[in-house]
Amino acid sequence: MIEKLRARIPSNNGWVLVVDDDADNLRMASRILATNQLRASCVRSGEEALRFLSGCTDRFPDLILLDIHMPGMDGFDTLAQVRKNSEFAELPIVFLTADENSEAEVRGLDAGALDFIRKPFVPQILLTRVKHIIELTRLQNDLASQVEEKTKAVIEQQERISRINLQVVHALAEAIDAKDAYTNGHSLRVAEYSREVAKRCGMSPERQQQIYMIGLLHDVGKIGIPDTIIGKPDRLNDEEYEIVKEHPVLGDKILHGISEFPELSIGARWHHERYDGTGYPDGISGEDIPVEARIIAVTDSYDAMASRRSYRDPLAQEIIRAELERGRGTQFDPEFTDVMLQMIAEDTDYQMRER
Repeated sequence: MIEKLRARIPSNNGWVLVVDDDADNLRMASRILATNQLRASCVRSGEEALRFLSGCTDRFPDLILLDIHMPGMDGFDTLAQVRKNSEFAELPIVFLTADENSEAEVRGLDAGALDFIRKPFVPQILLTRVKHIIELTRLQNDLASQVEEKTKAVIEQQERISRINLQVVHALAEAIDAKDAYTNGHSLRVAEYSREVAKRCGMSPERQQQIYMIGLLHDVGKIGIPDTIIGKPDRLNDEEYEIVKEHPVLGDKILHGISEFPELSIGARWHHERYDGTGYPDGISGEDIPVEARIIAVTDSYDAMASRRSYRDPLAQEIIRAELERGRGTQFDPEFTDVMLQMIAEDTDYQMRER
């Protein structure tokens, strides 16, 4: 019986599975490979080769030398079966042949063979090609492993940066809301409602998260509004209201310099624009208002009505629903208003409000 070496004891220099129905060829290949301390496992048919590979437990050979002409399953059939099995489909395979047939070579290369080695073997050619293929495969595997590790490290770093960025944005949103005792948690709720609207409109998870971030900072411009006005317990007079109306432009100036996330300023500048063009600061209308700002306009107004103020408690759902319906197509985008109205309809316990 031709030697079959277990998968657990290959040589560190390389392990080759030789498949040939001629015993003399197997012995010759083994001797040639042994001169360079390469381990050879030898089988005499394609069927036997597949059984051998299926029995490998810890690892597979580094290379398969596969005869083309064999009784039963020939080299092409064996190659096809090897490539079908996901466990060892990537093993490098070199055909052994005595033919001077370019058609067979083209067929073999198309099927996934790396090379051809002529029989009878020229020892130095066989040894050199086997060594080069094993070394190249190991380098490729090492490179792939390094790329995978580097990619994993980069992804982990990006995720860490994203978490830090989100924490910073959350902290900034809390700082904004802290200026007004009556808007506790407002920015977070607007962000969450906006993300839900985006989700229900079929936007991608990435876009949903983007809108969430934009929603968190839509009121960042209020940092520049005097505390005496922001925290005023009574209704604002006309002069004070005009000062508050400056916060979209201030927010845009604060966020506009963040080049890695240029969309971040969209919500800050345009969340008080109206669908009919009578809003501020730019008086743009309809679909000229960015999608993110049209979504936030609805959710921001909803939360303002569903939050406590110094002069009133949160409004009843029926009143909020009526206000949104009244503003549909004039103050608010009709599509996003309808989504918000559906969310209200589903919120039978009135959970979407300041707690």
